[in-house]
Amino acid sequence: MTGPKPRQPKPMHLAAHFPGVNNTTVWADPRSGSQIDFGSFEHLARTAERGLFDFFFLAEGLRLREHKGRIHDLDVVGRPESLTVLNALAAVTDRLGLAATVNATFNEPYELARRLATLDHLSGGRAAWNVVTSSDAFTGENFRRGGYLDRAERYTRAAEFVATARELWDSWAPDGTPRPFAHHGRHFDIAGEFTLPRSPQGHPVVIQAGDSDEGREFAASSADVIFTRHGTLDAGRAFYADVKRRLARYGRSPGDLKIMPGVTVVLGDTATEARERAEEIRWQQVSPQTALLTLEQIWGVDLSGYDPDGPLPDVDPVADPQLSQGRTRQGDSVATAEKWRALAQERGLSIRQTVIEAGARQSFVGTPEQVAAELTEFVGRDAADGFILVPHLTPGGLDEFVDRVVPLLQERGAFRTAYEGTTLRSHLGLSDPVWKA
Repeated sequence: MTGPKPRQPKPMHLAAHFPGVNNTTVWADPRSGSQIDFGSFEHLARTAERGLFDFFFLAEGLRLREHKGRIHDLDVVGRPESLTVLNALAAVTDRLGLAATVNATFNEPYELARRLATLDHLSGGRAAWNVVTSSDAFTGENFRRGGYLDRAERYTRAAEFVATARELWDSWAPDGTPRPFAHHGRHFDIAGEFTLPRSPQGHPVVIQAGDSDEGREFAASSADVIFTRHGTLDAGRAFYADVKRRLARYGRSPGDLKIMPGVTVVLGDTATEARERAEEIRWQQVSPQTALLTLEQIWGVDLSGYDPDGPLPDVDPVADPQLSQGRTRQGDSVATAEKWRALAQERGLSIRQTVIEAGARQSFVGTPEQVAAELTEFVGRDAADGFILVPHLTPGGLDEFVDRVVPLLQERGAFRTAYEGTTLRSHLGLSDPVWKA
């Protein structure tokens, strides 16, 4: 007599984030390579494809960040343009999706739709566009339009931008016949003929990054994937339920949008070893200089006279938007300062220890078996459809995960053992967009 078959786990999606200027990356580690050399991009992309990942993800930097009026000296300086890098990677990979972050505030629909369609053609249907927006006047100084768009307006522009790009991608009939197009909207008034026929995916995959209410709504209406920050099971489940519920307003089903939080992984042969490695990485990520910088962004003043191993400042924060330029703004700085002071006082922490304790932690820490089990649980309990892995090392930060965790996920039936299709849409289980005549 045989019992019921064990339930098959939900399929998991995995993507690889190329480390950039965020504080996750440890560029001071002797194992870190170049952030510009093509060999770095190639190594990480080939590793991701060896692990059968869905896609490779590049962030964007449109202006060098500044702190206290000069180039931020803790950053690695220089970041190549994403689509150019991905076009080169298309030649050295076969199945891996290629996702570029490109700003919808500082670009134009015709030109960007053309560049994305070109990548989709060159890669055989593996292109993706991570849509981001900006109201940052500092970054806007590099562009004709400047930073004039407020928060609500930039999402309005982004929605029209994506809709216009889709009109352009649909302007050639599936039989290869070009048709004139015309778009007359609030932000764009363009007409003519698109230069490329419909690409292998019809439309490149659209990704939305952000957790705000506007971002969730934008993703529910227009995106195929949403890139979030939720790293805990409870927060992930709440976000997942909220975003999936919004899809019905736009006539979409839950499977039309994949939810993929950005996460970090630290492995060890034992749970103790993994915890010790995670602790070591956090101390690398928050150097004494980084600790003071983090505090200066909250306090809004020069704190270079403070000892990173000493107590937090007893003065209150002040608002100075010019102190750090090109970074995501902190929320209520006074409330954050009070919270951090209470934490430091309760545990007897120094400035550096407080930043380490209050800042982001590694998402998944443990043996390969423990991490594989946790990842599977997150997907199985609807906290995510998959994950975008953010390694702390470039370019070898994915090697251990692919060699030790992916085989365990495959044994559990939670992850593919071979690519079943050739396009990124097929990897993600997304339908091809219906051509609109």
